[in-house]
Amino acid sequence: MRNSGVLPPWLVLDPLLRGWLLEDIGRGDRTTNTLLVEDVTLGSAKWIAKATGIIAGLPVAARVFQILNEKVSFVMVMPEGAWCEPGQIVAEIHGSLDALLMGERVALNLAMRLSGIATLTNIYVEQIADLPAQLVDTRKTTPGLRLLEKYATAVGGAINHRMGLDDAVMIKDNHIVAAGGIGEAVTCIRSQVSYPLTIEVETENLEQVKEALQHKADIIMLDNMPLEMMCEAVQLIRQQDSRVKIEASGNVTLDTIRGVAETGVDYISSSAPITQSKWLDLSMKILFK
Repeated sequence: MRNSGVLPPWLVLDPLLRGWLLEDIGRGDRTTNTLLVEDVTLGSAKWIAKATGIIAGLPVAARVFQILNEKVSFVMVMPEGAWCEPGQIVAEIHGSLDALLMGERVALNLAMRLSGIATLTNIYVEQIADLPAQLVDTRKTTPGLRLLEKYATAVGGAINHRMGLDDAVMIKDNHIVAAGGIGEAVTCIRSQVSYPLTIEVETENLEQVKEALQHKADIIMLDNMPLEMMCEAVQLIRQQDSRVKIEASGNVTLDTIRGVAETGVDYISSSAPITQSKWLDLSMKILFK
């Protein structure tokens, strides 16, 4: 499959990767540091897939090893975003054995986590591939891993929703209560938030949809609506303001996503590809010294 994910620059990611390496290495790798002389003993290794899935995170894994030793060569045998089968070689690595051994766990953990997310994301995407609706991710991510987990959903074929609270305005149920209503919330925010931030309003029934339309929300979310009500809401929005984008959300599963897409919404947001994915099993085998 085509890899549509774009990684943030290393300027952003390096502090995270260094922190995770420090967490694992601590005061020093007692085993590797005792057995090997730093930068002297060279070796090679292969990464092997032990399950079927989409590979994601190989550039990040390569960077982990290169932070430990910039001379490490990490060759991606399989391209990022490709489907792998058990027994296939995913990558080949060559360099100082101390770097390979100290970076192994962090690099594998990240690649297995991201590959699992990309795999489940793609399974969701394929359920609606012939329909106009697009799958988007959410902010239900692991603290510290958001940039990479959202990268993995993009590799799997989804679209990134807002990366954080500063990306767009989303007026949810608790904001509506706090403001005293949809109209009050939209009016207050529109008077203070500058272009080009969009305003999205979460709605739970047709009356709220009408109110969001009245106050010219840019995006209307249909949250946890029964399919029949969702169809009515989509028709109502299309008839009154064709510029408004429509997002469906709430307990979307592999069993329900197609029915939701068939209502005519533009986007379907789901946290499941991240929160319910399993790690894709990968292993590293040292070949020789």
